[in-house]
Amino acid sequence: MKSTPSSFPLKPYLLKHRFYPFREYLKEHFAHKVHKIPIHAGFTCPNRDGRVAVGGCTYCINESFSPNVKETFLPVREQIERGKEFHKKRYGAEKFIAYFQSFTNTYADIDTLKSCYEEALSDRDVVGISIGTRPDCITDDILSLIDGYTKRYHVWIEYGLQSIHDKTLRRINRGHDSRMFLDAVHRTKNTCINICVHVILGLPGETEEEMMETAQAVAGLGIQGIKLHHLYVAKNTALAEEYFQGKVKTLDMNAYIKLAVSFFRTYPI
Repeated sequence: MKSTPSSFPLKPYLLKHRFYPFREYLKEHFAHKVHKIPIHAGFTCPNRDGRVAVGGCTYCINESFSPNVKETFLPVREQIERGKEFHKKRYGAEKFIAYFQSFTNTYADIDTLKSCYEEALSDRDVVGISIGTRPDCITDDILSLIDGYTKRYHVWIEYGLQSIHDKTLRRINRGHDSRMFLDAVHRTKNTCINICVHVILGLPGETEEEMMETAQAVAGLGIQGIKLHHLYVAKNTALAEEYFQGKVKTLDMNAYIKLAVSFFRTYPI
């Protein structure tokens, strides 16, 4: 008998959210309650240190979204211990994914990366690793190193794309183009690493149609996860200067909600 959509009742979270929340994904993959611990490993970014550009992306100030950057820099092992204590007490977490979040976490030599990653993975309560990076900072050697952890751990790479449109990437001083992003994703798909892509809605000069073109492009990649961010204007950024000069306008909450709903409609349930 040919199956029909009604033959397979939707799970409650799909009825509520119209997408697959990461917390539900973790519940289905682990017997324990798992939380991510953000890590600042002391890396920088080629878009800041002059290799690609200086000043970084126009919207970016890491302190606004990476809590560890605001604090005194601590060894990775100590950050793990503090993160475990916090998430156990506040959320009842039992196991953890080490999330290398701040700046570009593949922007170093292999030995340095290996030392940082394995310092985090040495904790018996760490069951996985998630590495935030740029698509122009991933080599085949680095992919091989990270892929080696997939035999024992739950492993993700999180690529910052923001937009599929090169004119937008130039406008925000991103420092790479869409071709570099697609190349990084295709090479990563030859490994066992899970891929998550970061996109920002409401970037300067983009129309709703262009944002949906990004959605369609990402939806066709066969990746495992996506993070949607709304554009916000952080103090002490180039974007803030443009904003106060009236050159950039942000969207209201209803517009972002509408865009997010439209974005997820491009993904099959």
